Amino acid sequence: MTAPKIGYIGLGVMGGALARRLLREHKLTVFDLSKERCAEFAALGATVATSPAEVGAACDIVLTCLPTSAQVRAVIFGDNDGLIRGMKPGGLIADQTSGATAATRAMAEELAPTGVQLIDAPVSGGPRGADAGTIAIMVGGEPAQYARIEPVLKVISPNVAHVGPLGAGHTLKSLNNMMSAANRLLAFEAVSLAVANGIDAKMAVDVINKSSGMNTGTLNVFPKNIFTDDFEARFTLALMEKDVALAAELATGGFEALTLTPMILRNYRMAIERYGRNGDLHQMLRFYEEAAGKPVAKVLP
Repeated sequence: MTAPKIGYIGLGVMGGALARRLLREHKLTVFDLSKERCAEFAALGATVATSPAEVGAACDIVLTCLPTSAQVRAVIFGDNDGLIRGMKPGGLIADQTSGATAATRAMAEELAPTGVQLIDAPVSGGPRGADAGTIAIMVGGEPAQYARIEPVLKVISPNVAHVGPLGAGHTLKSLNNMMSAANRLLAFEAVSLAVANGIDAKMAVDVINKSSGMNTGTLNVFPKNIFTDDFEARFTLALMEKDVALAAELATGGFEALTLTPMILRNYRMAIERYGRNGDLHQMLRFYEEAAGKPVAKVLP
């Protein structure tokens, strides 16, 4: 069987890490608006295209990783240089963006008459997980589509799962990130409350991590970032706000009276008001330090 020709669009912090993993086994055709990123991939052996249409013309399978579903739409349907201007019937687009379920389904329906297929394959685990090959990949699509994309995605990480029909990957990713966002806030709040009541922050985290309250915030964020000189999450407040907002859109019907998501969303929007959309995720801790009246982090930028 002839190996598929693979393309990648979106070579930012996350997309670049994912694409570098693919370069271990595939000759990639890539595109990004950043000339610097394109030059980096050219040096690694990738072919740099001048437009998404050129990527589509050269490839059977194209993966995308962009900030939002709106940008994915622009890349796919751009009037003069969109993917569909070059991609042939039977082509497959796998969107690794943290995108919107409804938008993904709408794009797939719009693509159907062209013969080009769209599935979602978002990831969780951050750039470090992508570089290490441990990142989780959640695929939404038909079984035949999953069978086609699975060997490609397993070059990135063995942790690939077919989680349901089209859009299911984006649904699960937004819910995962909502939990991650909440866990950080809970950890920030609990440790700051401990400090306010005379307990050493590191002692609080150490004991919580041996107790039932442990979560990713206490297990990872505090030891690896807050208590070290590596404070930054390298993930913007705007991106987390977007993911929590996507989860909030799912909490309708009987969930409306139960969901905690609007409260989580409020706190991140409060941080955006102070630090801007490009503020680092961990700057949220400053609000809790102010409430405690005492510092918690070793280093605050």
